[in-house]
Amino acid sequence: MSLFYDCAQPDDRTYGLDAATDAIRRGELVVIPTDTVYGVAADAFSPEGVADLLAAKGRGREMPPPVLVGSWEGLEGLMLGVDSTTRDLIEAFWPGGLTLIVEHAPSLVWDLGDTRGTVAVRMPAHPVALELLKRTGPLAVTSANKHGAPAALTASDAREALGEAVTVYLDGGDAPTGTLASTIIDLTGPVPAVRREGTVTVEQLQEVVDELMVALRRKETDSPAASADADVVPAAQPDEAAEAAQHDEAAEAAQPDEAAEAAQPDEAAEQPAHPERVATQPEPVTPMNAETANRSPDDASG
Repeated sequence: MSLFYDCAQPDDRTYGLDAATDAIRRGELVVIPTDTVYGVAADAFSPEGVADLLAAKGRGREMPPPVLVGSWEGLEGLMLGVDSTTRDLIEAFWPGGLTLIVEHAPSLVWDLGDTRGTVAVRMPAHPVALELLKRTGPLAVTSANKHGAPAALTASDAREALGEAVTVYLDGGDAPTGTLASTIIDLTGPVPAVRREGTVTVEQLQEVVDELMVALRRKETDSPAASADADVVPAAQPDEAAEAAQHDEAAEAAQPDEAAEAAQPDEAAEQPAHPERVATQPEPVTPMNAETANRSPDDASG
């Protein structure tokens, strides 16, 4: 039987974090609050746990989950090295709404799915999530809903969607409203490439990074209902066509070398479903400089 803890109550929070930590160590699933919507988490280094996560979600290995970390240092253990650009972005925007696509260290013993050597990483700005991450280490996390269904804005929503597939539910209150999904920036190429603009704007990134490329599929709406998979960003596939986000919180990271394909129509957009959301065909990747960075690349939601 699943356990449900109200983290607004100090004792429940303590017991809930203990139970969630034990469940993660056993390779089981836990629902956690984040700064976007509720996520379902598994130990990133447990192949069985990740497989159960994808099964509970109703997704295949071709859409691997991103990884959440509890500190800046958490990224260092996942990469061969953190260069100055990556470090500057982390210092400017973590914890918060910036997802980094990076090449993971080949020595890592994990199986997130068909990642092709890359991983999408974020440090969330939610105290319950951060406390759990500091206990467990990196977690594979996708939004706590069935693939294509509206995202969970409450722990009760998540429990209704996932039921007994999850061992522990941590209730951190209602998901925040009026927020954007995370911005995705791809650091696997010679020049950082913005794949989706969300919480962090291109202009803000330009203040930190001297040169950017912009390959936007869409811009998330200013509602937490913008997509069904609010923190799920399957890793980028170098040298292949960029797929538009599956109406899924994380929308797959664009592939650097070919034109992006139109968004798949069968999936709701990132955070809870938004019927008016329309995916647009991306413009060709364009180098950004100080003059062009201030031009809004796309007014479309997504």
